[in-house]
Amino acid sequence: MVRRAGGGERLVVTVDGHPVAQLGPIDAPATAVSMADLVSLGHVIAPRRRSAYVGPEPVLLRTGARIDQALREVRT
Repeated sequence: MVRRAGGGERLVVTVDGHPVAQLGPIDAPATAVSMADLVSLGHVIAPRRRSAYVGPEPVLLRTGARIDQALREVRT
């Protein structure tokens, strides 16, 4: 990772899917890259959904709950 950063690549470190740190070359300017930039470069495919994503409600489990019982509740 350090060699890649030294070669000019900027790497984003995530924890649980959330960016927490950035590793990159010392002399490179920190510029923001937009989704439109990534699409135009061909690095990502443009999202089809135009509205904000709303995930399902979280499932609350008690301590010691069995996963098979939790899945049964979610699936019914």
